[in-house]
Amino acid sequence: MPANAHDSHEHHDHLPSKVLDPVCGMLVDPRTAKGGSAEHDGTTFHFCNPRCRERFLAAPASFVRDVASPPIALAEASELPSGTTWVCPMDPEVRSPAPGACPKCGMALEPEVPQPATKVEWVCPMHPEIVRSEPGSCPICGMALEPRTVTLVDVPNAELRDMTRRFWASAALSAPLLLVAMSPMLFGDHAEWLLSGAWARWLQLALAAPVVLWGGWPLFQRGWASLWNRHLNMFTLIALGTGAAFLFSVFATVLPGLVPSSFLEHGGRVPLYFEAAAIITTLVLLGQVLELRARQATSGAIRSLLALAPATARRVRSDGTDEDVPLDRVAVGDRLRVRPGQKVPVDGIVLEGHSSVDESMLTGEPIPVEKADGSKVAGGTLNGTGSFVMRAERVGRDTLLARIVQRVSEAQRSRAPIQRLADRVAGWFVPIVIAAAIVTAVAWGLFGPEPRLANALVNAVAVLIIACPCALGLATPMSIMVGTGRGARAGVLVRDAAALETLARIDTLVLDKTGTVTEGKPRVTTVHAASGFDEETVLRLAASVERGSEHPLAGAIVNAARDRGLELEETKDFRAVVGHGVTGIVNGVRVALGTRSLLERDGSAPLALASIAERLAAGGQTVVYLGIDGAAAGLIGVADPVKVGTPKALAELRRDGIRVVMLTGDARRTAEVVGAALGITEIEAQVLPDGKADVVRRLQANGRVVAMAGDGVNDAPALAQANVGIAMGTGTDIAMETAGVTLVTGDLRGAVRALRLGRATMRNIRQNLFFAFVYNVVGVPIAAGVLYPAFGILLSPILASAAMSFSSVSVIANALRLRSAELASGASSSPARREPAA
Repeated sequence: MPANAHDSHEHHDHLPSKVLDPVCGMLVDPRTAKGGSAEHDGTTFHFCNPRCRERFLAAPASFVRDVASPPIALAEASELPSGTTWVCPMDPEVRSPAPGACPKCGMALEPEVPQPATKVEWVCPMHPEIVRSEPGSCPICGMALEPRTVTLVDVPNAELRDMTRRFWASAALSAPLLLVAMSPMLFGDHAEWLLSGAWARWLQLALAAPVVLWGGWPLFQRGWASLWNRHLNMFTLIALGTGAAFLFSVFATVLPGLVPSSFLEHGGRVPLYFEAAAIITTLVLLGQVLELRARQATSGAIRSLLALAPATARRVRSDGTDEDVPLDRVAVGDRLRVRPGQKVPVDGIVLEGHSSVDESMLTGEPIPVEKADGSKVAGGTLNGTGSFVMRAERVGRDTLLARIVQRVSEAQRSRAPIQRLADRVAGWFVPIVIAAAIVTAVAWGLFGPEPRLANALVNAVAVLIIACPCALGLATPMSIMVGTGRGARAGVLVRDAAALETLARIDTLVLDKTGTVTEGKPRVTTVHAASGFDEETVLRLAASVERGSEHPLAGAIVNAARDRGLELEETKDFRAVVGHGVTGIVNGVRVALGTRSLLERDGSAPLALASIAERLAAGGQTVVYLGIDGAAAGLIGVADPVKVGTPKALAELRRDGIRVVMLTGDARRTAEVVGAALGITEIEAQVLPDGKADVVRRLQANGRVVAMAGDGVNDAPALAQANVGIAMGTGTDIAMETAGVTLVTGDLRGAVRALRLGRATMRNIRQNLFFAFVYNVVGVPIAAGVLYPAFGILLSPILASAAMSFSSVSVIANALRLRSAELASGASSSPARREPAA
């Protein structure tokens, strides 16, 4: 039951001493309420003044407070756990250890229900099907798992901290080993004492062992897991390469007399590769640190969205005073005050005041939007210089900001079709590299210069180390993660990676006219009565029968009748004829309202009105015929203004080479007027709702890759049929659920940004894949020694390790460039646009 009401059938003596006015929130005495009372849905509400009552009667549902759960009866209190705290639903500061009534408003106290702990799931950024209840490594690729949902609190990354600690310790121990390896170049013959003698071998072992065995332990763990799970990956190669170099060096140190002569270097010295094993491990750890830091940066888009919501809200108490409360304590129906320069705390409707609100952080539109009584506001947007009081309508996970964050998180974990190519290559890559390393070792062992076996080992290790399937695997997911985050900042919400990939191939955009090209808020501009009828009768009967319809034209006709003060009558036998209009009986009169064919089917003969209808249609008006008892009684002209951003959006679409087709159920003449004004030459008019999908299907049959933009329930089949559906965020929920892309604002310029985002993301993915493929195609043969016969060039395992780490980091760095991708041709400097009252 609403907190500010009581049952209308209660006796007067049982009325509470004070109740809340549902409109302004003031406490009023129901016995002496100056504004009187009104009943809605079986509940009586009382008002402080007549104006509040009038506003309530105009839209009662919007003022009824939505209580998530009804108060628990006192009889059920014994079932609650001991120690339960009871709070007032209107003033949570009123708390009691026992049930009772609030001393301020008289309402029954409710038990405080603790919020369940949020379950954190950990997923692999490259393989979203891998989900774990705790952090760890992916069994497929070995990468560190990360939380599925990004939180505002920047929780320290345990994996990054651990890898950083291992890297710095390994770097400190590897530095002396690197000095040893470079000593012949630095000191010439004087370096012989560093390389000869048993003490030098044992010193190198002492320095290398902690690096390889402790610093590289996570790498060996992942390498072993890849063998155990039969998913060979980058860590398989690293473990094999560093393990072979380190184990041979340990053997040569402990049992130097057993080393075959074909391994011995010039002068009979036993070769050691401790510095290669240690430095490779250190460089791989460095690559992991840089990679983890870069991956952490990809969550910045979501975290920046979460940071838009303020930590507290200023709630207006029932007595008119203000209090600051944490955001999670704001409930639906609370009245909140938003002062100049503050962020709007939650989604709601302005009750009083006037201001302009910067919504660019959610919609990507730089122009502030004017807000007045009845205007909708979204949580996270920035208030300008004015002040207003709003009523909370959506809080917590239901706010627009929270839904945006959820949509972006889901999209970032999805997989693009192009990823299948990288997956297939990566699946064969590691076995091929291992085979290449074996061939390299055999070739050098049989045909290479002395020491043959030493050269065979070194070059085989270099082949294993330089190959990096990780770069192939990262190429697509990193671009998808960054691209979806970039789209969210521009007001473009992408459902999944497949939609983002398809956006890049779109060559045709089909636009629903009403609500997409135009504002979708038509207004009656002409009322014409036929001979024997008057305009008032035409408009009154039309509005009476349209009151049962949800079509935008119906709303325009009903609003026009109310603006003229006409009394609407009850309609019986209401029937909607899809795509044609409505019929019904009003006060004993049979009324048909809709297209000319509807009236002809009903027995009316609207020929006398045809010339007037053509004249109105030539002026861009949609004409609705009215028939009364089988006679053509008149017609109503309705105009739907074009959205402010539509002309610029269409110009940019044409500049980008996109073919534009406009769909509408309006008469062709009306549609052609709108199309001519906007430069649209391809128009599909008088299309029934089920025919919109047929138009899309026909374009696809002609080889076009089609995106469909719409906002209504009747657009849902076409949105689903299109290669990508683009829903206006101002439209219906079913349209947004069907579409692959949702534009937070209902402006077509968002469609331009969406198409450019798809192209930029796919271009970035192709760059990453090209770099990863070319790197491996060129790097592996060089590491194998193909340049040695002609140029005497060999690639040491240390340089191979550096190149391998660089390849992964460079792919991530290239993906991060998407954060600054230009999606619009320039910002407008127009004054604040006016948003009509909701």
